[in-house]
Amino acid sequence: MRAILLAAGCGTRLRPITNKIPKCLVQIKSQPLLEIWLDRLTLAGTGPFLVNTHYLADQVDAFIESSRYKDQVTLVYEPELHGTAGTLIANLDFFKGQDGMLIHADNYCLADFSAFVQAHEQRPAECVLTMMTFRTDTPSTCGIVELDGRGVVIGFHEKVAEPPGNLANGAVYILSAELLTQIGTDLNTVNDFSTEVLGLFVGRIYTYETSEVFLDIGTPESYQQANLCKRI
Repeated sequence: MRAILLAAGCGTRLRPITNKIPKCLVQIKSQPLLEIWLDRLTLAGTGPFLVNTHYLADQVDAFIESSRYKDQVTLVYEPELHGTAGTLIANLDFFKGQDGMLIHADNYCLADFSAFVQAHEQRPAECVLTMMTFRTDTPSTCGIVELDGRGVVIGFHEKVAEPPGNLANGAVYILSAELLTQIGTDLNTVNDFSTEVLGLFVGRIYTYETSEVFLDIGTPESYQQANLCKRI
């Protein structure tokens, strides 16, 4: 299964750590974050990959060029950021008409991707994508989802003061070929996947909850927490 890894952000909240290094290359336990994603996805049989770049793109280029994933990664430079949906739309041909992953690769995620793919393959018939979810200790800072008894999304609560629960959207998705086609034809002017696409498919989004480490490393404090986590 092919995967687009969104890795072009400036990492503003993580400054000063990201003053001279792109967020996707900050190190967790002496390993670049992007390499952790590529290692774990490859282990699960995922690939090849498309990675978008923008901030300090030359460093990402150099990293991939010298990595063992050189032949598995296509780098796409964005002079101006397209937005999460914009990058997807600009690169729909990468999926070659098949289901594929869309990943916000600025989190530290140790999920079982093989189990994630299996959940997608067993999703209810009406569901056109599968979303990875995780439990958060700070639900007011996350996009919280409500589910029915089958694990299908019936509501979103985006960074509200008192959300009904702590099950958060991990911004890691498997998109069906059906959905990718619809995005290319009916939604090809949107920019943000979370705010402009997901809400249109409430009742048609299946979920997979990971019990493994899943952390937003957007701040120096959470970055430090990630480096204290046990690697599996």
